[in-house]
Amino acid sequence: MFAERGYNGASIDEIARRAGISPPVLYDHFSSKQELHRALLERHYADLREVWRENLVGEDPPERRTARAFNAWFAYVESHPYAWRMLFRDDSGDPEVEAIRRDVAARSRAAVLPLLGREQGVDELVGGEESELLEAAWEVIRGALQALALWWYEHRHVPRAQIVAIAMNVIWTGLERVQRGELWGPEA
Repeated sequence: MFAERGYNGASIDEIARRAGISPPVLYDHFSSKQELHRALLERHYADLREVWRENLVGEDPPERRTARAFNAWFAYVESHPYAWRMLFRDDSGDPEVEAIRRDVAARSRAAVLPLLGREQGVDELVGGEESELLEAAWEVIRGALQALALWWYEHRHVPRAQIVAIAMNVIWTGLERVQRGELWGPEA
């Protein structure tokens, strides 16, 4: 309901009806629509963090791990068409709901950043060891993946393998070149 109609358009009555329960039963578990929304955001962000943990770490070469992680991430997007729309497209206009989304996303980002921070060449990528700069690099990666996921939603005929290839070509090729010591600079 949140993904279909947005936060404001999703009513507790309709959510309960679709779940096959009554609104009072829903309120037995969640004190408010905001609490339910937060719980859903937390659940799906936790699932996505697990995708990164399961696929980005290991002994395989970084390119293979990254491709595996991107494929698993887009597989999640593909298998949860409503969840990711709720995660990546906020049209509530409600400052409290937006604050909840930012809080949940920030906590999720903080949990994922150490995975990125372990990668060879990441210090060169961000121009130093500062965690704030690592966060900025993650925002570029996250933003590209989410934008591609939103585009894919409108172009469902494109196979996931092609979406992963696009992500790898746009994101990984740049990371891989940095690992080889090729850095962009204003003097270049």
